[in-house]
Amino acid sequence: MITQAAALNLVRDFWRRMASNDFSTVAPLLSTGFVLEWPQSNERIRGAERFVSMNQDYPAHGPWRFTLNRLIGDEHEVVSDVSITDGVQHARAISFFTIEDSLIARLVEFWPEPYPAPGNRAHLSEPLDAGATHGP
Repeated sequence: MITQAAALNLVRDFWRRMASNDFSTVAPLLSTGFVLEWPQSNERIRGAERFVSMNQDYPAHGPWRFTLNRLIGDEHEVVSDVSITDGVQHARAISFFTIEDSLIARLVEFWPEPYPAPGNRAHLSEPLDAGATHGP
C-alpha cells in the first residue's frame, strides 16, 4: 500500500518528468489501464502510449514549462494546480489523479479559460496579480 507522501511524490515526479519535455519518461508512472479524461472537450485517451503521443504531437512554440502551484491529496487521490506555458501559450490545469498500486491509473483534467473580471464587481475585487488584466 502506498502512503500519502508517496502518492504526492508520484505526482510531483509526474510533473517533473513532464517538464523535461521527454514525455516518454512519464509512461513508467502510468498503470497498464491508464485513462486520461478531459471533460470540457469530451475526450478520453487510453494508455500510456497514446498519452505520450498526444503530448509529443501537441503544437508548441518552444519547450513546455510547468509551475506546480498546489498539490494536495491522500494515498488514493491527488489534486494538482499547475500553470503551463511554452512562452506563447499560457494555461492552467486542475488535475485529479487516481493512484492504484503505486501508479497513476486515472487522470481527469480541467483546463479553465481565463476571462476578464466583470465590471459590476470591480468595487469588490482586486487582481490576483498586480499586472493581470484578466480574471482567475
